[in-house]
Amino acid sequence: MPGTDGGGAGGAAGRSARGAGGCDGAPGALRRTLTFRDLIVYGLLFIAPMAPVGIFGTLQATSHGAVTAVYAVATAAMACTAYSYAQMVRVVPRAGSVYAYARAGLSEGAGFLAGWLALLDYLLVPAVAYLFSGIALHALVPSVPPWVWTALAVVVTTLLNLWGVRTAARVGFAVLAMEIVVLGVFVVSALVELLAHGARRGWAEPLTGAGGFAPAAVLSAVSVAVLSYLGFDAIASFAEEAAGGEGGRGRGGPERVARAVLTCLVVAGVLFAVQTYLAALLMPMSAAELAARPAEQGNAFYATVDASLGRGLHNLVAVSKAIGAAFAALAGQAAAGRLLFAMARDRRLPGAMAKVAASSGVPRRALLGAALVTLGAAVGAARRDDGLAELSSIVSVGALTAFGLLHASVIGWFRFRARERAGAAGVLRHVVVPSLGLAVVVAVLAKASATAQVVGGCWLVVGLVVLAVQRRGRAGSGAGRG
Repeated sequence: MPGTDGGGAGGAAGRSARGAGGCDGAPGALRRTLTFRDLIVYGLLFIAPMAPVGIFGTLQATSHGAVTAVYAVATAAMACTAYSYAQMVRVVPRAGSVYAYARAGLSEGAGFLAGWLALLDYLLVPAVAYLFSGIALHALVPSVPPWVWTALAVVVTTLLNLWGVRTAARVGFAVLAMEIVVLGVFVVSALVELLAHGARRGWAEPLTGAGGFAPAAVLSAVSVAVLSYLGFDAIASFAEEAAGGEGGRGRGGPERVARAVLTCLVVAGVLFAVQTYLAALLMPMSAAELAARPAEQGNAFYATVDASLGRGLHNLVAVSKAIGAAFAALAGQAAAGRLLFAMARDRRLPGAMAKVAASSGVPRRALLGAALVTLGAAVGAARRDDGLAELSSIVSVGALTAFGLLHASVIGWFRFRARERAGAAGVLRHVVVPSLGLAVVVAVLAKASATAQVVGGCWLVVGLVVLAVQRRGRAGSGAGRG
């Protein structure tokens, strides 16, 4: 609860947030209209209930067949990050998510770098999702180029985001319900097939692997699987738009956001484990055969559905993924807009993006800025044969580095800024858990591709230059006034 996590420090953080314009009803403030269900919708939309479909074959081959064990380990690993988000949103209930947390728990400079690195994720993950949607729709309607479908998806979802956060959440809920129904059809169809004809693999193989459990192979696959979870953290970006308890009673907005972050991760983990377990049992190719044919790994899930459950379900899954990817991008674009808004409000980005539209209550200029960058990246990638591979290789670096600063922020806030009294429970929550999360982040970043590391490093250098220029400008301004 907010009253027990940080005490007076939490109250100070809340007062600071309100003073910066985070109070509902103040001029230029975001509106507190999002319910707990809305928050879950945004989180699950961004993650996508069937996120493992695209990387199922890669994980199956890398883990030697233990794909469900991979997602079990990945869920446990990402739980540390979810827990750190839940801790910080209670004491720093501000838009901007990890930017605001690092700013409060570490320093102004660390906060800027956290926001800068998170931007790389929030601007490019939607671009990848839009591109997935464009490719899927092109496969269904080949006469229309992928880049046209991609641009159309950007325009439609941007209009929904500009309409208002509740409107986007309602439409998103319908899309999410559709995705869940399609996933349910797959699960039921798979169970019927397994009961009628049995499994093509051993019942325990998705958990133990073919020929025995291989820890190194599973951990290697985990570094890829965690990318399926990027997006649950976007929930924290809506901290200033989460409604409080009804009629002044019940849990406040920050507590709802904290619960939504944790709930979203658990739900996603269960959905990922169930679908990969069933697909692994039905897959016609062994993990070894799949590893020997890397060109077939990207289509492995669809090939399994086609061979075992029929072409009709194959097409249904494809359509669901096409629509779901566009709305995953909608949630990502909304989160990017909030991050740009928060950084602009603190004068870390051009102040024009700190304006909130009176009619819709959304940061319209920040949303349009995020949409333009995402549109350029997505359409540019759609016009290149290797666009998807290049774009996908760099999206995770910004998010993972920002996660690292998040974990450091928990330690910095509770142990040093709030001067929390040492105790077993406090050490576990605010030192051990974030330290484990930080270790996971470092391990995953070490496994990232060379291209991703280079792009991430260059983006960090640019951020450091911008930070240095800002500091010099502020120092000069202060000296002039003196």
